Amino acid sequence: MTSSETNRQRGARTGAGEQVGAEVSGGAGVPVSEGAGSVAWEVLLPAVSAPARARGRALQTALREAVRSGRLVPGTRLPSSRDLARDLGVSRGLVTEAYEQLTAEGYLRSGRGAGTWVGGAVRSARPRARDLAPRSPGARADFVPGTPDLSLFPRAAWAAAQRGVLAELPHHELGYPDPRGLPRLRTALAELLARRRGVVADPERIVVVSGVAQASTLLGFALHARGLREVGVEDPGSPQHDDLYAAAGVGAVPLPVDDEGLAVGPLQASGVRAVVTTPAHQYPTGIAYSARRRAELLDWARSVNGLIMEDDYDGDFRYDRAPVGALQGLDPEHVAYAGSVSKSLAPGLRLGWLLVPESLAEQVIERKRTMDLGHPTLDQALFARFVERGDYDRQLRRCQRAYRERRDALVAALEEHFPGARVSGIAAGLHVIATLPKRYGPEEAFLARVTAAGVAVRPLSDCTHTRPDPTAETRLVIGYAHLSPARIREGVRLMAEARGR
Repeated sequence: MTSSETNRQRGARTGAGEQVGAEVSGGAGVPVSEGAGSVAWEVLLPAVSAPARARGRALQTALREAVRSGRLVPGTRLPSSRDLARDLGVSRGLVTEAYEQLTAEGYLRSGRGAGTWVGGAVRSARPRARDLAPRSPGARADFVPGTPDLSLFPRAAWAAAQRGVLAELPHHELGYPDPRGLPRLRTALAELLARRRGVVADPERIVVVSGVAQASTLLGFALHARGLREVGVEDPGSPQHDDLYAAAGVGAVPLPVDDEGLAVGPLQASGVRAVVTTPAHQYPTGIAYSARRRAELLDWARSVNGLIMEDDYDGDFRYDRAPVGALQGLDPEHVAYAGSVSKSLAPGLRLGWLLVPESLAEQVIERKRTMDLGHPTLDQALFARFVERGDYDRQLRRCQRAYRERRDALVAALEEHFPGARVSGIAAGLHVIATLPKRYGPEEAFLARVTAAGVAVRPLSDCTHTRPDPTAETRLVIGYAHLSPARIREGVRLMAEARGR
């Protein structure tokens, strides 16, 4: 008779099909698992089929998971190592080692002459992975802004750069990196940003970060260390800025934006000494700060010895003329400049840069070091090669052509299906502001209809700190970069059909 046949007979005699963890009261009121041997081998039997060398580890994993999942509940008495080994058809040493290991970890408990029991320390449920990335599940048309066309990611060029880096990267560069970033990448970024965005880019004051989000948090910590507890933010503006600075203990003070940019009068009256701006393409209104307003902001910063944080989130994408240069180029000691590849390559790369004034450099670099010990070396070396060989410039040109075509398609579709609608802001970036005439109904009712039609779109009121006026025109922030021209036209048509429901 085989071992498995013996086990099946043993299970039949002892009630192997009983619910795991069924207990009766033993001596002195101690719970003892009825048929514990049968319960144990049913739970652990799959581990026996593992290869001989892996069988001990498999047995430990199976027993650990049985306790975690609740199949073996706290207080369950396990069979002796001799009995369990006989039930499973394995050596007693494997079982003894498993019991000892899980006792050391806290899953089991044992006492001399008292047997082995399931401990009471485990309270965890089976882990489930959740996707917290922003999405619009089930939408027939998704106009929510912020995402580029991920199908434009240059996979072949990226793979070639990766192969080149793995072949040439010295072994010593795989150690902990300079918290500012690899010198090779900082040098490449300094040349790129000076050429394309007009920044004053000293490689020694460039910090490689995991996107503008981390750049903002690092600056927030540096400002907090200098005693600042508030930072001005554009209103309307990016909702993320409030949360990012709050994470560093710095509160956000909303400041109004007019047709030229951040209004300087309210800024001066607020008393803040740091402000977050998007001067090349204000988010979400889409305007570019006027030359006069840029000069006024710099005068304010100098007068209060303050700081302007320039979020250049999509400054490379201007479709009707050359992009306006970065504000940082006018006064690098009062402007911190941040950008990333999130709109040009993919946000999932988590790769960006921060140029800091000399007065903040040491604090920012030290905070970066303690936060994550530096950005991943291979990613930095790969992007450095990508920039050096001209691949990044080619990618930007490719994206510009595609996004300009999509913006044109969106504007034409709005003119066709929403007569009287106005598209505001400069011809740039990855979104537009569309203002619909009042005849299309109150904003809340209009949004309810288009949502029911399967169209995801963000109202401008989601980006403001003030309560929206229910009698005002509906203003939408419409993202288009991630949609083909055909999908854009179809989505606008669906919105138009929904307006009369």
